[in-house]
Amino acid sequence: MDATPTIFDKANLLAPGFAARAAQHDRDASFPFENFSELADTGLLALTVPAAQGGSGAGAREAARVINIFGKADPSTALVLSMHYIHHLTIAKSGETGRRWPAHLAGLLQRETLDGVALINALRVEPDLGSPSRGGLPATTARRTPDGWRITGRKIYSTGAPILKWYAVWASTDEPDVRVGMFLVPAGLPGTRIIETWDHLGLRASGSHDVVFDDVLFPLDHEVDVRAPAQWLAPDNAQIAINAILVAAVYDGVAQAARDWLVGFLKTRTPASLGAPLATLPRAQEILGGIEARLAVNARLIASFADDYDQGRALTASEANIVKLTVTNNAVAAVEGALSLTSNHGLSRTNPLERHYRDVLCGRVHTPQDDATRITAGRLALGL
Repeated sequence: MDATPTIFDKANLLAPGFAARAAQHDRDASFPFENFSELADTGLLALTVPAAQGGSGAGAREAARVINIFGKADPSTALVLSMHYIHHLTIAKSGETGRRWPAHLAGLLQRETLDGVALINALRVEPDLGSPSRGGLPATTARRTPDGWRITGRKIYSTGAPILKWYAVWASTDEPDVRVGMFLVPAGLPGTRIIETWDHLGLRASGSHDVVFDDVLFPLDHEVDVRAPAQWLAPDNAQIAINAILVAAVYDGVAQAARDWLVGFLKTRTPASLGAPLATLPRAQEILGGIEARLAVNARLIASFADDYDQGRALTASEANIVKLTVTNNAVAAVEGALSLTSNHGLSRTNPLERHYRDVLCGRVHTPQDDATRITAGRLALGL
């Protein structure tokens, strides 16, 4: 019998340590560097790097399962990791999707991910622009010079900022015919600053700080995919789909953690007035059953949609965003159901349910927001 540990065995081995440290990182809003060292040591940072390039070659369904395991243990870590996985899944499908990654940059990122803690995330959101998903040109500007590109601007909500080795920066060019798109900028170059602005209700350990670029010089061949603005009007369905799958997996993991804590609470909490554990109450059983139903729906949605992605089936942006909306709202409702049974205990900082509630609420504001998803679906139904 083959005793080689699977990627899921490795994830489950690391998860208890992540969970044990999560509360302190949340309280301090400190970044969990040690988690990513362990992920690198076990090869899990290269999970979605193709096998031909030395990685595990995992697809969306395997990546979602791993993210779900870590979302249950420490969703801040899971969110940073999900962004990294999304980029490498996109790189692996370059040429098949709307996003085009130059071969030399794809190979560089894949090799570095095999060798150590070399994470990547997109830096898109800006103070004035808001979410790029709602339209508008970025104020961040890339200026071509004989020595290379020079980029200037400020990005907010840059998840994983303290540990990222690579920034995929959304910027406009200063050319007469303006182009817009993504540039690969190495972290830590002169003129780059991380401003520690992240002091949030939930996902407090995600390090989603501001990153400021002040005339930062980087190579000309680090232009990834830069086009005329009109060429970005059509959605990149594959990119949107994998984002929806892995983001949904993070918040579903939070709801699973809340469910597990609730089960233990109901079994052990025995009020004197009742003379039996809360688990014996039909009301507790009914609410817990409702939580189970929501989590079962989530599991099916994530798995089936991830399978569709892996099989190369045609996916629409609207459907992907509806999956994200449904899973995250089910997750929020599940945690709220747990709170309804726990009274003051659930909102005490001595219990993890309070933290799970703060973390899961971030799912509602995570791009795409619910209102945008519903408006798009409604317009499609009306043929507008």
